[in-house]
Amino acid sequence: MLQLDFGFGPLEAEFWRLVFVMTRVGAAMVAAPLFGMAGVPAQARVMAAGAVAVLICAWSPVTGPANLLSVAGLVSVAGEVLVGVSLGFVLQFAFAAPIIAAEMIGGAMGMSVATAVDPNSGSQSPALGQYFTVVVTLIFLALGGHLQWIALVIDSYRVFPPGETWLGQERFAEIAGFAGTMFVTAVAIALPVSLVLLVVQVVTGVLSRSAPALNLFSLGLPAGVLAGIAGLLVAAPVLTDQATLLTADALAAVAKVLER
Repeated sequence: MLQLDFGFGPLEAEFWRLVFVMTRVGAAMVAAPLFGMAGVPAQARVMAAGAVAVLICAWSPVTGPANLLSVAGLVSVAGEVLVGVSLGFVLQFAFAAPIIAAEMIGGAMGMSVATAVDPNSGSQSPALGQYFTVVVTLIFLALGGHLQWIALVIDSYRVFPPGETWLGQERFAEIAGFAGTMFVTAVAIALPVSLVLLVVQVVTGVLSRSAPALNLFSLGLPAGVLAGIAGLLVAAPVLTDQATLLTADALAAVAKVLER
């Protein structure tokens, strides 16, 4: 029996089972970049987690602890949170790559002062990073990445049933190792534009040395901004290709965490 008993019998037992299943699903959605955005109302997250939990309860024989508020029950809840946060945290690495690339490009263009509120974290981020984030988000949704990720969250109950939720050292290493893919992708996104800006800065430096009367700031800053915009237009296919590969790599990393 549960410690909280309201006298509704089997109906109450199903309710606490649903709440227990919602723990993992809700933790995954809070940790994921799309579902856990600061602009998403908490009510919407609860409804989405409840909808997925109803499907899990109907399709799988998941059972909660006999005593939810006991020490063993709270440990089971903590294990559910651990698995959910781990599955969502991998996507955070994927969506952080364009922000890192925007930092590198914006610093070379002289647009580091142009910042906006990041809807994912609620903190300040480069305005150029918002553009990259929107592109990655649209590609992620267009490829059905959110549906595949939810399917992996549901499949996690088969791999990590309640009570057997310790991921282990190897899986934690896999999650941390995906950060390397994040940095590699960020460099690949920023490299074409950074090379164009490097050439512009070298040319500007040569002109300033050959004609000291020229104002370096009035010449270099507009040239850097214009060259950066032109580089972004030319490198747009690179951004879409890298976003597609990053989506596939992120989902593959989540699937690898669920491997036995």
